[in-house]
Amino acid sequence: MSGPHGFDINAIRKQFPILDVEVNGHPLVYLDSAATSQKPQVVIDAIDDYYARSNSNVHRGVHTLSQQATDIYEVTREKTRAMINAADSREIIYVRGTTEAINLVASTYGRQNVGEGDDVIVSAMEHHSNIVPWQILCEEKGANLKVVPMDENGDLIMEEYDRLLSDRTKIVAIVHLSNALGTINPVKEMFQKAHAVGAVTLLDGAQSAPHMAIDVRDIDCDFLAFSGHKLYGPTGIGILYGKYDILSQMPPYQAGGEMIASVTFEKTIYAELPAKFEAGTPHIAGTAGLGAAIDFVNEVGIENIAAHEQSLLQYGAERIGSINGVKMIGTSEHRSGVISFVVDGVHPHDVGTVLDSQGIAIRAGHHCAQPVMAHFGVPATVRASFGMYNTTDEIDRLYDGVQQVFEVFG
Repeated sequence: MSGPHGFDINAIRKQFPILDVEVNGHPLVYLDSAATSQKPQVVIDAIDDYYARSNSNVHRGVHTLSQQATDIYEVTREKTRAMINAADSREIIYVRGTTEAINLVASTYGRQNVGEGDDVIVSAMEHHSNIVPWQILCEEKGANLKVVPMDENGDLIMEEYDRLLSDRTKIVAIVHLSNALGTINPVKEMFQKAHAVGAVTLLDGAQSAPHMAIDVRDIDCDFLAFSGHKLYGPTGIGILYGKYDILSQMPPYQAGGEMIASVTFEKTIYAELPAKFEAGTPHIAGTAGLGAAIDFVNEVGIENIAAHEQSLLQYGAERIGSINGVKMIGTSEHRSGVISFVVDGVHPHDVGTVLDSQGIAIRAGHHCAQPVMAHFGVPATVRASFGMYNTTDEIDRLYDGVQQVFEVFG
């Protein structure tokens, strides 16, 4: 079956070995890519090849294996720079994931630059990872956490955002694509307005990186955070992008080996970027896998992926939304990758259990976005989220599975 955008979906699916697995006697339908994506064979092979042929520490040895490992490590940094159109590979910092990247910024730039009475702005649809670090910072500094509200479609209310901005605003940290709703926020416009009042901006790209092209210079974000494991790469590796001039002025986040230029008992001189923020032995195998994932996405084409997933979203929203007793949560005209819904009279966890019995993997819960659930007056939702490997046939199986929920609980 060829997709409508020029790539062969069957050929793509063959690259993902887990899609051949059966769950509870049924072929797996994996609709939980917003939690973590599945991995193509080339990523699995890259990790295996590193451990089998190049396993060594980076930057610390003159021997051949160390040089090979360092090449893998630094080539992936350059691939990442190119993917997001950063100006300099030194602006690419390896971290464990989006959560660590945001905590790094809050703990360094935030502690340096946010004071009593200052404001940090987030939105009502943030993942907990882009709420709690700022709460901790604001509590510590006596600053204020301000929240951009959203409407019943799941769109941010931009007039309220305009009202929140002031010369007290120091940081604006906004999710690009909501993991709970699929809403795509107008971050370029929001960051222009933030810069106009002198604020620094952070973009949570955990969900957007797998679904759309991100150009940090066009968006003009000061920081970008995203995770490898949602981008068809391994767990435990992520990226913090920061503008060079800002990163240069930030203090280290962690201390130890690799992040130093020299150490005496009297004084330590820190290393230049990016090493200043990469203390200790890094997840080298993770960078091998991330580099292979970026190559894979580039080969398929992020525009092709986005178009395919957009067609899945439209088909899925119409198909699932047509079921009597199903209410869609999040109906913005600007969204991608996610369908969230509730079933009348049935808790989402029970819906998830019924679907799992049919081999259909969805996410049921608050999706680390409890304020979103509170806004819509639900304890949780059923979330189906897409990757490049999903098909309309799988959405049909989801449709049949939801109908089965009504038979079980009707």
